[in-house]
Amino acid sequence: MKLMREIRFSALPPSAGVTNSWAGWPSATSIAPFLTLQVLLRGIADPRTGYLCNVQAIDHTVRECVVPLVAESLQTKRVPPTGETLVEVCWNALRNDVPPGTELEELRLAPTPHLIFSKHSGAQNMVSITESFEFAASHRLYCPSMSEEENRALFGKCANPNGHGHNYVVEVTVRGTPDPTTGRIVDIQEMESIVKERVVDRFDHKHLNLDCPEFADLNPSVENITMVIWKLLDGQLEPARLSKIRVWETPKTYAEIANEE
Repeated sequence: MKLMREIRFSALPPSAGVTNSWAGWPSATSIAPFLTLQVLLRGIADPRTGYLCNVQAIDHTVRECVVPLVAESLQTKRVPPTGETLVEVCWNALRNDVPPGTELEELRLAPTPHLIFSKHSGAQNMVSITESFEFAASHRLYCPSMSEEENRALFGKCANPNGHGHNYVVEVTVRGTPDPTTGRIVDIQEMESIVKERVVDRFDHKHLNLDCPEFADLNPSVENITMVIWKLLDGQLEPARLSKIRVWETPKTYAEIANEE
């Protein structure tokens, strides 16, 4: 069994009476770097209460042990204040102080809704970064080797000759060991530049079947789009290693390729 608890906070020293508010303390009274921390625990739920643990215990530990360390790291720059080093600060503070009967499975630290730094129990010194990108494109799902009737039966309206469009969201995940000097596994701006050049600029506001050589003979399903993006980025984001590509075609549908090593 796994249980996730999200704690929202600003990176300031805590004060008395702080709770896990919807807005994220202390946004109502002070402005500071705002973070969300998702704590993923694993264990066996208590057969009587149904609880893996009391989530208030997670809140308390994060408020008492993690928030002050994050605030100190940002204020004193005791370690390079990067997302990679901060998620490790959180991990080291929590890994031996989780509720009894549970183990820390994963931490996800998000400075924005579009950028996540994560650390997993099986990854040793590795840290992952996931960033979201967007492009709008049209496509037609159609296989020339099939008859018109077969295409309509399989793809429905998606086989209409003039195509249709989507606002695609691409989540790119890389992983690596933070550099001891810079605290980074990859330069975020460089990563963004590479993804923009190799993926976004290539496909944005294009008809994938007609404008993109990658799909001249390849049906541009979300599965194939994901495979093509993986090939375009694999080996391009060094020193980090490409770990996962997830492409959302709609809010209800995504395809994913992951390197499970």
